[in-house]
Amino acid sequence: MPAPAPIRWSPAARAVASVLIVGYLAAVRGRKGCRSQPASALAGWLLQPFRPLVGALCLGHGYRFFAPDPGPGHSIRWTVERADGTRLSGSLPDRAADRPRLLYHRRFMIAEKIAPLVPPADAPAEARRDARADWLPLVEGVAGQLLARHGGVRVQLQLVEHYLPTPEELIASEQGRGDGRDTMADIVTPLGTFALAEGTRP
Repeated sequence: MPAPAPIRWSPAARAVASVLIVGYLAAVRGRKGCRSQPASALAGWLLQPFRPLVGALCLGHGYRFFAPDPGPGHSIRWTVERADGTRLSGSLPDRAADRPRLLYHRRFMIAEKIAPLVPPADAPAEARRDARADWLPLVEGVAGQLLARHGGVRVQLQLVEHYLPTPEELIASEQGRGDGRDTMADIVTPLGTFALAEGTRP
């Protein structure tokens, strides 16, 4: 059998294919640079032209939760007050109560979705004010669900960033070689207190 004729690309086809390949690799590399939140302003600026491609090809995976550099985890701490004055407290997600495991994972994603949008408590007032428009609708949704579920009239929410110790810090802590300071404390950022609208029943 005669050998098949080799496929010959025209210069224009080569140029188009090269641009597509370079664009794809740039999108993948740029998305990797923005995987840790909050990402740098430079990384976000470089990725901006590729956002349609990242969305179309589903490149926005949350690999940072697992490997190779997961970063700290987050949860939302809540306290619900009922009309009779009783209080309920909990965390979102809740390892003990969220069953099956998929429910825990989905509620974990809620906290991780909100966390990158909330500036730290020591951020400039202008930055915190500007960011509020991004995270407040999400937090209000969480507050409304908690009030409805627990029959509350008011709920206080806090974002908790769980410190991720290095292996060296863990070893030093287990061996009692720390300096006496709690370097592995969680960072708590108040999100606010939310109440039912007037005339609304729990």
